[in-house]
Formats: sequence, C-alpha cells, structure tokens
Amino acid sequence: MTLRATTHDGTHPRPTMMREDWTLLDGAWGFAHDDDAVGLAERWFEPARDEHFDREITVPFVPESEASGIHDTAFHPVVWYRRTITASAAAGTRLLLHLGAVDHEAHVWVDGHLAGHHVGGQTAFTCDLTDLLAEGTEHVLVVRAHDDPHDVELPRGKQDWREEPHGIWYHRSTGIWRSVWLETVAEQHVTGFHWDFDMPRARVDVTLRLARRPEPGTTVRIAFAGEEQSLGAVEVAAHDPRVQTTIDVPAVRNTQDRDRLLWSPEHPHLVDVTLQVLVDGEVVDEAASYLGLRTTGIDRGRFLLNGEPYFVRSVLEQGYWPTSQLTAPTLAAYKEEVELIKELGFTAARIHQKVEDPRFLFWADRLGLLIWGETANAYSYSPRAVAAITAEWTEIVEQVRAHPSVVTWVPMNESWGVRDLADHAPQKDLTIALTAITRALDPSRPVVANDGYEITGGDILALHDYTTDAATLERRYADDTAVQDVLEGRGPQGRRPVDDAAQHVTEGAPVMLTEFGGIAYAAENTWGYATVTTPEEFEAKVGGLFAALNASPVLAGHCYTQLTDTLQEANGLADADRRPKLDAATIRAFVTGRAEW
Repeated sequence: MTLRATTHDGTHPRPTMMREDWTLLDGAWGFAHDDDAVGLAERWFEPARDEHFDREITVPFVPESEASGIHDTAFHPVVWYRRTITASAAAGTRLLLHLGAVDHEAHVWVDGHLAGHHVGGQTAFTCDLTDLLAEGTEHVLVVRAHDDPHDVELPRGKQDWREEPHGIWYHRSTGIWRSVWLETVAEQHVTGFHWDFDMPRARVDVTLRLARRPEPGTTVRIAFAGEEQSLGAVEVAAHDPRVQTTIDVPAVRNTQDRDRLLWSPEHPHLVDVTLQVLVDGEVVDEAASYLGLRTTGIDRGRFLLNGEPYFVRSVLEQGYWPTSQLTAPTLAAYKEEVELIKELGFTAARIHQKVEDPRFLFWADRLGLLIWGETANAYSYSPRAVAAITAEWTEIVEQVRAHPSVVTWVPMNESWGVRDLADHAPQKDLTIALTAITRALDPSRPVVANDGYEITGGDILALHDYTTDAATLERRYADDTAVQDVLEGRGPQGRRPVDDAAQHVTEGAPVMLTEFGGIAYAAENTWGYATVTTPEEFEAKVGGLFAALNASPVLAGHCYTQLTDTLQEANGLADADRRPKLDAATIRAFVTGRAEW
C-alpha cells in the first residue's frame, strides 16, 4: 500500500481507516421537502419517481444553510435526496455506501431497494449496496431523512426549537450534514479499529472488527512504522469477527528516549499503521490508519498526559459557520480551525454539543490539539430520551476513540435533558449510568459526568462560572479553601456544583473551569454574559479573566467561551469569519499567561 494515513491531505472522510478505492459523492443531489409525509406511501424511493425531486441541493450542507443552495430555515421535518451514481461490484468485492451523518433518522434505497436504516444524527453508518444493484452501471440512490424540529426528547444540541434562533441556540440542521462516499472492499475486510497505549509495558493493545466471521486460515497482520523505521508488528489468527491483540513497541522501553515517540500538543508525533487481512497467506484487504502513543489520566487533582501533570488551556468550539452551519464550508476550513485555536495559545478544544467531523479530528491529531469529546443532548427526560442518548453515545465512543487527540469524554452538559436531577432520582441515575457506560466502553480516558454543575461522579470536577468580574473570579479560585467553599455552596451558576451523593467519589478529582468568559464585543442585538463596546474594553475584560484563572494554584485547566461568534451569540475571541477581535499575539499572551511562547 502506498497510502500513509499520517501524511494524507485531510480529504478522506474516514482518516483512521483509509483504502485507495473510494469515491466522494458530495455535490449536487436532487432534493425535495415532504411536509405532508407522503413520500413513503407514494414510493418516492423508486427510480422512476424522479418528478418529486425538482430542486438541487449541495451535499453535505443541510437545507437550512446558504451553502446548500436551498437556504430554507422553516420547519420541514421530512426531506428527500436523490442522485445517480456510476458503480459496479466485481466478483469477490462489496460496494459500500458510507454516510457520515444524517440528522436524525435515515432510510436509504438503491434502485428502489431498501439498503439501510439508521437512527442518530451524530454518527456515521454504512449500507452494503452489492446485492441490491440493478443491471448495468447506472444506479439511483435515494435518502429520506426525518428530523422532527419540535421533538425535545431526541439529542439535538444547540438546534433551536423555535423557527428563528434565540439566546444561545442556532438554526436546525436537517438531513445529510457530513460527506457521503462509496468504497469498494473485499468480502472480508476490517470494519473498525481502535487502540490503547500501555506506556509502562511498552505495548499497544489493538482491537479490530471484521466484516464477517472469519474462515479457517484467516489472519490479521498489523504493522507500526515511524521515523522511517518499523516500530512493531504482529500477525494473529482470526477466530472471531472481533480480533484483539497486543503489539510490543520496543523503542518505548528506553524511558530516557521515548519522549520523541510520544504524542502531545507540543510534539504531535503520529505512528503509521497498516492493517491487513489474509486468507491462506494471501492479502485480501489492506487499510491505512495511524495512532498517537499517549496516555491520559488523573492524579491528586491534576490532569495527566503521558503520566505528567498537564494544565489544560481550552476553548469552547461550537463548530458552526455562517453559511454552512455545523459543516465546515470547505475541507481546508477544518485544518484552518485547528491552526487558529493553536495560534491563539490554546492546547485543547471542547467540542460543544456536537460530534466533530473526522477530518477536523485528523487535523487535531496531526497538528496537536487535545479534544474534549462531547455530544448533543436532549432537552427533556423520558425513557425514550434515555434510550436515544444511550444508543447514540455508544456509537459515538466506538467511532471516535481511535483519534489520539480525544482525551476526555463529556456525555452530558449542564443537566440538559435532566434539569431536575437534584430532585428526581431517575434523572440522576441517567448521568451516573452514562458515566459507567462510557468507562465500560473506553476505560482509557477520563469522563466528565455532567459538565458544569450537579456533578454526579466522573473523573473531573468541571465547573462553569460566568462571573465577568476578574477580582471575584480570582478570589473564588485563589486556594484550596476558596475552591472548597465554591464546591460546598450553591455554585456560581446558582446550582449545586456537586451532588451530595457524589462527594466521596469526586475527592481528589481535578477542578477545571470548563466554561468561563462569554464577553460579547460586537454590534447591537447580540447575546453575551457581558457586553463591551471598544477593543480596549474587550482586551481589559478578557485579559483580566484569564489572568485571574492563570493565577490559581488549584485549577487543573480552564475553557474560554468561546472561539468564534455564532449568529446572535457574539462572545467569541474571533468573529464568525474566524478573524480574531484582537491581535492574535495579544490573545495568546492572555491564554498562556506570558507574552512569548
């Protein structure tokens, strides 16, 4: 294989497992609203029923966005997409259709045959088209998406339930919002891959999944390479679709020299991974991936990266663009976003109420940016809401965990969807259960049980404090006694910081201010926790808040709200077009606490 995952150009929609035979289907598709929900009964999915698709949309931009070419922000719960593809499946191969994300429920047809059904607006899914293709090489794909704009039991994040955005909520995102692509693979192939680095033992524990139960004589070969040398390899027999193995990395055993191989924001070293499936010694599938040799953890009130205390300087990233909403306007914008965050002095980003595109995460991996992995929350509690977030979060962890940049999981934010957890045991139990499920799925990363307040467990005491007076902020986090007063009181947001039942399980956990700031500096009719009118006021206010927190000997990290202005929420360090409101060097000095770095 000539493909090297660590050096690709950031265009592949699944950078943690790439093959050479793939085709991007982004671009022009036929489109139709179905406000009366008659499309299924009228069989719009049949190839001959193209008369309903009388508009054109640019995928992967949602129809509410300007970039889509539709730009209709009204309530439209059902939308349809249609396009013709040229494709075929040779003997011994499978033709797969990958959809990066469709909000919220999707049905997919090819040549009139149902190819797949998926629920969950934040996760990718795959449809095997091979056995459903009509004769010839021209085929018709149809996608139907259903996303009730008023359904507050489903995970929706910052998507407004009103027709026009208000407060801190934004336009809805209906239907396809990440790339759609075709891939040709062998009948037996790798479908998933993740890893855990065991630094003391100088090894990597690898888990991968195969497309089907392996035949006798099937083996899996995994090889690591970096710095133009082999770092480790293994070939093991595959007896089950889930294959687990361990690869020794001898170069890590020299503890005085291993830092050159470890991944961190300051040194984002990546290791190339080659995955092969062999049947009777013949390679039938080959894919390229990568990993970063790094560990995360907590100890004695500190966040640890590679076994060492690491102060987290983070920014809240809404991942929203003016013309394209939750999808970047160009693929290059994902790299530029990571570069901007690093230029402003941050070492981390908290992706807020969404799951970012894998190509954004690739650039975080490659350029060195820690990521707090979050998801969209619901607004209401019910058994249906519990089932929805649990199922979707399980998929998210499995799909995202291969990225070394993702170092912390955040399944719940500010009691969204569980607003009454202090007085309602089932709501409290949901946050506890999500924390436990996350640990069961991935024990290698810290978990935040409920970011902001009413923390019911987890590994990090993540507080939100939008006090805009620097002196007050400095006083609250000046020492252990002051912080303890905050934790035992009603809290900066007027809600109990830590649930009474969780006091014993959070002892010794790092304390981080994972939301602060929110200073609006923009035109009228904008939203922020405080508003200033001149660049001098903005510099003084923002600089004072950072100075107050950087002076704290207790905090293990902080996260500023937010990176960019987003619609009416004009409290960004940069405007909506990613232009910093102050000189980047000035902001960097605030963030890092020093003029040079």
